[in-house]
Amino acid sequence: MKLSISKILAFTLLTLLFSCKNDKKNEVLNENTARESTIKYAKGFDIQHFKNYTKLSIKAPYQNSTEIFEFILVAHKSNNDLNTILIPINSIVVTSTTHIPMLELLNVEDKLIGFPNTDYISSSKTRSLIANGFVKELGHEESINTELLLDLKPDLVVGFSLNSNNKMFSVIEKLGIPVLLNGDWLEETPLGRAEWIKFFGALFDKEKVADSIFNDIEKNYLDAKNIASKASQKPTVISGGLFKDVWNLPAGESFEATFLKDANTNYLWKDSEGKGSLSLNIENVFEKGKDADLWISPSYYKTFEQLKNANDIYSKFNAFQHKNIFSFVNKQGELGGVIYFELAPARPDLVLKDLIKIAHPKLLKNYELTFYERLK
Repeated sequence: MKLSISKILAFTLLTLLFSCKNDKKNEVLNENTARESTIKYAKGFDIQHFKNYTKLSIKAPYQNSTEIFEFILVAHKSNNDLNTILIPINSIVVTSTTHIPMLELLNVEDKLIGFPNTDYISSSKTRSLIANGFVKELGHEESINTELLLDLKPDLVVGFSLNSNNKMFSVIEKLGIPVLLNGDWLEETPLGRAEWIKFFGALFDKEKVADSIFNDIEKNYLDAKNIASKASQKPTVISGGLFKDVWNLPAGESFEATFLKDANTNYLWKDSEGKGSLSLNIENVFEKGKDADLWISPSYYKTFEQLKNANDIYSKFNAFQHKNIFSFVNKQGELGGVIYFELAPARPDLVLKDLIKIAHPKLLKNYELTFYERLK
């Protein structure tokens, strides 16, 4: 049966109208549907990409947080909302030394214009910026000099807080400066902490660079873990030391215990519950750990002599008698900042390699320790 020209035209018109409606529907869906997140290990933040903006969600800014803080990152800002941030940012103030390596890995350390307690910074690159006056001293992290901060006019401040009651950051926000709380220190896995480089990557519009850097760190970490798994023996390990008659050491679910597990060691408190620290009396630690092969991170003691003078019982441990005690406190920056505290969260692959080198020296013959060294 032949169709008339008028029927053909009507059918064509209906098809075009239906197609246009579908295109508009798809366009709306694209604007309101996020692409799949690339965050793999970190629990404290997320990044979602939409058609015209990126949403950065801070899910764990401080301990026991139940509130999610959301920021909209845009290429063209049309309002004064502190939760809408124009990217890439051109100036930043950070408040923790753990943020410094993230900036340097992204090659944006020159965007840092202020920091509280600059003496704690160890990196030679950022110390050079401080010496040349490009990074201003802002006082103490709990009482930043807000007058100087206002003069600097940073695009934003990246802070950290122990709880929701931080009056200083509220004051900074009232000055019209956005504050983003960085919760990397709350992450429970080494790779989860390192993945916060993607947080900074989003702010500087360098997400692909951040992804690439993290992928390399992840690969190095997993490759090292695989090498450690080939060790035929597991040395027994103790950790920590006394503080006011209490021996503090990592709980079995902590990220420190994860390092020791991935290095294929037998950490003697690996089965204990908790993601923070254990507080034990010295008798219990001595009974369980006196014959341990290795002692990692014995508080802040730098030498065997200091350790012995602090408490006679230390010298009775097998690891002391065989000089198998390793610490990271001896490796410091120009003004005494401990390099481990600054760089280790960003480079867990190097921490793991250190521990493998200590526990299984034959597996990494050509590797030189980055953070740890044997007590002197």
